[in-house]
Amino acid sequence: MSDIKFPIYLDHHATTPVDPRVLEEMIPYFIEKFGNASSLDHSFGYDASVAVEEAREKIANAIGARHDEIVFTSGATESDNIALLGTMQKYADRGNHLITCVTEHKAILDTAKHLESLGNKVTYLPVNEFGEIDLKELEESITDDTVMISIMMANNEIGTIQDVKAIGEIAHRHDVIFHTDAAQAVGHITVNVEKMSIDLMSFSAHKMYGPKGVGALYVRGVKPRVKPDGLFYGGGQERNIRSGTLNVPGIVGFGKAMEISQKEMDTENKRFSEWSGIMLEEFEKIGGVLNGHRSKRLSHNLNVYFPGIEGKSIINSVSKEIAISAGSACTTQNVEPSHVLLALGMDEDTTHYAIRIGLGRFNTLEELNFLIKTISNTINSLKTLSSNI
Repeated sequence: MSDIKFPIYLDHHATTPVDPRVLEEMIPYFIEKFGNASSLDHSFGYDASVAVEEAREKIANAIGARHDEIVFTSGATESDNIALLGTMQKYADRGNHLITCVTEHKAILDTAKHLESLGNKVTYLPVNEFGEIDLKELEESITDDTVMISIMMANNEIGTIQDVKAIGEIAHRHDVIFHTDAAQAVGHITVNVEKMSIDLMSFSAHKMYGPKGVGALYVRGVKPRVKPDGLFYGGGQERNIRSGTLNVPGIVGFGKAMEISQKEMDTENKRFSEWSGIMLEEFEKIGGVLNGHRSKRLSHNLNVYFPGIEGKSIINSVSKEIAISAGSACTTQNVEPSHVLLALGMDEDTTHYAIRIGLGRFNTLEELNFLIKTISNTINSLKTLSSNI
């Protein structure tokens, strides 16, 4: 008798379920310890403040930062906005040039477009067929007016991991601030902001089995010290970078999620690497083609396309049993082709053939085998249907 619960969730790049251990940690801060972390005149506020600082310490330790370098936000999108808008505004006396990449998340690309509308110059670096930037081209793009480089650590669609350490070293060699959107990376691969020469880093709880609505921006405090302007005016929380009442339950959950991810990361990555390899091998037997890099990739990501078969047709055919996606959850309402896949050199029609599978902590081998069998049968059925038209 199968123990599979349908539909099987396999879209963990879009979001993850809250780990029960995380939820258990959060619940008291909704009901009993509900104080405002800024209200330090009584025990409710004090307890909330202590919980926030404990979570801040856990998160900082996990990424090789100091506790006072963690700024809590509502998520990675807000962190990205503070990083780009706040930094370009703060250091406008240095110049007005930003360097980023064509495969960035829309939170970066749309913010960069806004910066252009304000009179800033933006260079959008291309990528190769695997989604990697050219480090030589990056360095050659730096000018006397370059204030900042923003390159994502791991791509949300194809899972390609950039050489962030090398990028950070290039930035610091030229006295340029380096930001990375690490929403897909933190909690899944080892990240050390000091060793990677990162000055600003955005990440989010709900990508690592924590709650939605809470994220963080790492802001380097020394050598060099960076301090972007805040976007909000108000109570001056989070070192005046992010005013607003702190989401105490969310922050507590964030800290616990990070703590768990650090303990279980190696085991999970070993399992996901094995499973992704099995999936790719089986899908290649029926004509599947990998999008992204074969080795420099997130272990729980698999983005493939089947020539001539619409990704949406595959997704719709299996939707009652399997939850997968065609790409970014932030743009799936948009019928335009994936900007990431186009950047790899694919034509517009081919981009529509892609599907993205995101493995997760609670998936089982039985579910994996069911996925492979179901997708394979679906592809063969769609091929037969297409040949009969």
